[in-house]
Amino acid sequence: MFRDRTDAGQALATSIEQLIAEDPSLASPLVLALPRGGVPVAFEIARRLNAPLDLVLVRKIGVPGQPELAAAAVVDGDEPQFVANPDVIAQAGISPAEIEFARQRELAEIERGREMYFSGRKRIPIEGRTVIVVDDGIATGVTVRAALKALRRQRPAALILVVPVAAGDTLDRLRGDVERIVCLETPGWFQAVGAHYANFGQTPDSEVIRLLDAAADFGADAVPTDGA
Repeated sequence: MFRDRTDAGQALATSIEQLIAEDPSLASPLVLALPRGGVPVAFEIARRLNAPLDLVLVRKIGVPGQPELAAAAVVDGDEPQFVANPDVIAQAGISPAEIEFARQRELAEIERGREMYFSGRKRIPIEGRTVIVVDDGIATGVTVRAALKALRRQRPAALILVVPVAAGDTLDRLRGDVERIVCLETPGWFQAVGAHYANFGQTPDSEVIRLLDAAADFGADAVPTDGA
């Protein structure tokens, strides 16, 4: 169990340092966090590696009454990516109209996040870079799969999925979407991500912005000056 997301990020940073030492081709990565919970985890990795930190805006569409259980997810972009979990949708009895309504609602939230998080910030180009994608944990994998699908369209050199804890069967399904996976814990019985943290409180928008500000100079000498 991790104390909190900072503790998890520090533990992952050590593993990533070892990975890069074994494979120098992965040096000078870009660290991308899934907001909001992935940001404190990713910050510790970016700080240890002196790597630039950015976000991939993805929104989970949760099951009514069980918001942490992902029925689908949508990702920001010129062509927003949508990934569904048909089994969960069927079991929960969610109609196509309900899914579409939720998709539009979450796209609006992504737009809100873009204006709030990126106002005055230059985005960091992904093409040709090693990209470390970080979340605070993975249960069904729908949210992170949507993020990976969108990122792959931007032609990174490699995608590395990094999480403190995940369901083992979910990781197996994600292996074809990335070049590498780094995960510290894959419990035999996985109930929920939060069960593996002593402190799993919500990460507020203000904390996301604070961490992005604190990371503004990480890897500055390796980031192109003409960010999109």
